[in-house]
Amino acid sequence: MLVQQLERSLLGGEEGAGNDLVLQELRRAIRSDVHEVPRIGDAARLFFAPFEPFLIDGPADHKRIGRIARVSLEPIWAWIGRDLIPAEVKALGDDVHRALLADDHNRANQLVRTLQDRSIRRIRDAVAEAGSDEKSRRRLAVQVGTPRAIEDLDTIVSILSLREVLADFGKRLPSQFRTFEREQIEPLWVLLDATTSPSALERTGARKTDAFAYCLILVMNRLAAPWQLVRVASRAADGDDTARIADTPYAAAVGIVLGEAENMVGELRTEVKAGRPVVSMLKNIHDSARELRSEINMSFDSPWSRQLAAIRNDVSALLKSEIETTPGSVRRLLRPRPNKEIAPGSQLDPLDVEQTEARVAFICACRHYAAELALSEATMRAHSELTHILDTGTKILLESLRQAGNDDRPFRLSQLEAGIRFCRPVFGAEYAGTLAKAAEVAVLAAAAPPAERKPARA
Repeated sequence: MLVQQLERSLLGGEEGAGNDLVLQELRRAIRSDVHEVPRIGDAARLFFAPFEPFLIDGPADHKRIGRIARVSLEPIWAWIGRDLIPAEVKALGDDVHRALLADDHNRANQLVRTLQDRSIRRIRDAVAEAGSDEKSRRRLAVQVGTPRAIEDLDTIVSILSLREVLADFGKRLPSQFRTFEREQIEPLWVLLDATTSPSALERTGARKTDAFAYCLILVMNRLAAPWQLVRVASRAADGDDTARIADTPYAAAVGIVLGEAENMVGELRTEVKAGRPVVSMLKNIHDSARELRSEINMSFDSPWSRQLAAIRNDVSALLKSEIETTPGSVRRLLRPRPNKEIAPGSQLDPLDVEQTEARVAFICACRHYAAELALSEATMRAHSELTHILDTGTKILLESLRQAGNDDRPFRLSQLEAGIRFCRPVFGAEYAGTLAKAAEVAVLAAAAPPAERKPARA
């Protein structure tokens, strides 16, 4: 309520001292809260409302079909108001603010539609003027200020031209597809054909292929998993033959799913470099590859099979070094050390142990996804090495802990505790629990006076 009142004051031209600072802090608190708080929209927010289902939070230089990066909206809006139709943006923007202050949302929406229609015409003219001349296109790209300026402008024009068609299509879709088989797909074919028919698109000036792609993205947004969209095409062809699927109008679904998979690989690369967990992301890529291979016969050479092969190779190249170096990290941490190498009272670095534990768990998870992602050989070899290191290494560490003195006991105990953590994903919780109990017994034995110590049984 406070945000709304302050925004009303700003829209009304009141410049209260500290209002901007207060709004900034309130919005930061809202973003960190789990509940969405309604806010008064301005002309830019209303202008870009039809883009919400197609926005992504990734980088502006993405290559996803029918998508536009959220960070690209601000520079595009600045270009429209500065270079494209500055007078209209100023006049209609002020009218929109006044309509919002009066709570006349119908009037505000009508004004925004007028602004959108004028923008469509002027953006088309600007792109046409640039034509195929590389210098003119570069100049336009610099003015717009996004890495994919020409592609972004095409997306802007397409979505704005189709905004009413897409809004009506979205209303006719279920809020969520719980299952996505022929019973749900057949009515969807009818709806897609009707929405993208020449009569439905006659007044928009948009291409049928664009309308089809955006409608498919709306469908994908409501599926349990994005890769299920490929079933729209394979069911239409009544089989997995690549040529027959490519001949259907629904073949665009395959390209969209492959594009989503490529994007997931890019996100995976970012997360791996940042050292964050990626198991769930790896599962999504695996499921996409498996679904594509089960729905479409990828054994023959085709653009789709080559694209999927490139995705699998990218994942393999990205993760192979991570997988192959993990056994070495475990060996380094668990290596038995002579007393002279151990500082009194020292322990293993907890952060180092935590990161290595995550990598061990990652290798164990990769075993489930390795076949689809060309990681079988590397994963099998790394898992075998881990099994050997942990099986022999923890026994040596137990014996060392039994014989440890006061100075080296903390370090040897930290080593064994790290080994227990590494054993849990490899051998299971029961094995790790048994090893933990053995460690407790070893600590008691090490702490006992020398005369009371008993030799360890074989």
